[in-house]
Amino acid sequence: MARLRILAGLTIAALVAFACGGTPGTGATASPSAVAATASPNADPIRVTLIGSFTGQNADLGNWMWNGVKLAVDEANAAGGVNGRKIDLIKYDDQGQPTIATDLAQRAISEKTVMVYGANLSTLSLAMIPILTAAKIPQITSGQAPALLQQNSPYIFIDSTTSVVFDQTLAKYVLNTMKINSIAMISNNGTYGKGEHDSFLAELTKAGVAPTADKVIAPDVKDFTAVLTEIRGTNPKVLFIGAEEVQSGLIAKQARSLGISATFVGAAPIGTPTFVQTAGVDVAEGSVMTSPYLSNDTNAKTKAFAAAYQKAFNSEAEFHGAKAYDGMSIFIQAMKKTPSDLSGPKLIEAVRSITYDGLLGQFKYDEVGLGLHATQIGILKAGKIVAQ
Repeated sequence: MARLRILAGLTIAALVAFACGGTPGTGATASPSAVAATASPNADPIRVTLIGSFTGQNADLGNWMWNGVKLAVDEANAAGGVNGRKIDLIKYDDQGQPTIATDLAQRAISEKTVMVYGANLSTLSLAMIPILTAAKIPQITSGQAPALLQQNSPYIFIDSTTSVVFDQTLAKYVLNTMKINSIAMISNNGTYGKGEHDSFLAELTKAGVAPTADKVIAPDVKDFTAVLTEIRGTNPKVLFIGAEEVQSGLIAKQARSLGISATFVGAAPIGTPTFVQTAGVDVAEGSVMTSPYLSNDTNAKTKAFAAAYQKAFNSEAEFHGAKAYDGMSIFIQAMKKTPSDLSGPKLIEAVRSITYDGLLGQFKYDEVGLGLHATQIGILKAGKIVAQ
């Protein structure tokens, strides 16, 4: 399992004082930061643990989450940390496996972490909730499944919004703007896929629309010939895909190869570079997606974030890195509000007291852990998202 302790604060980009980090995921220990030099000898670092998938099919999601969190931590450490205490960021690889994720959650507790960022997959995040809640350790996840916020835990937060919000926006666009009601669905039965399926189907049902086909697959399936052949027989004009990035791309690619000409629609996975690379630019062309973060060029803040991200990681920023940056930044603000007591109950109280104007929009967390309430529509053109 990879473990990376970030000790270095890096140079802040001038426009918004964003930090510029080194290459992530190397397993190396960075050099001491300026914070360590200025903090008092007895100012112990604040331990933050990130648990994500850095190997396997969903490794891109883990890497994007890591990059966003690391950038936020580097910025804070370069600016003096939390009352002179640096943030010690620890990275663990859950390998996309729930049992590993829960073991790592236990390990984080034993190592006296003040919070856990993770996982990037809803299924794994869900598995960790009871463990971290029992220990009163705050958890913020990149997962979006509604089930995450139905666990009666005050310690869980999500760094974007839920599938309900994503798919309300998407379904209304398909039905009211595209004016299409010939819609087939294919989703996986993982925690994320089920959330996407149920949320999108609920919106169709409200509008009195029944899908031409509604197929459910396992998250690890890679050959969709049988179900797509059935879908092809219903001749839909739109194909809703409720799955993670790689699987969504494979579905789209195979659908086109089978002669399905429907427009692909879905939530954030369809807007990612991984979807485009997996499906192919030509196959992805015209796909409709929904997200709170469509472009790095939205405003001065997103442009500055994108520039800092590019410099730190030599790659283009996108939605998952942006939301992880927002999520970690909110928790850093919360730490600064209660620096003398970073216990779980105090930290979650501080998080809920914050109104944060982030890259994705304005956050204000409620009692179940939802802080963002809107998404927008984008269309893929030549492999890039164009806001609508």
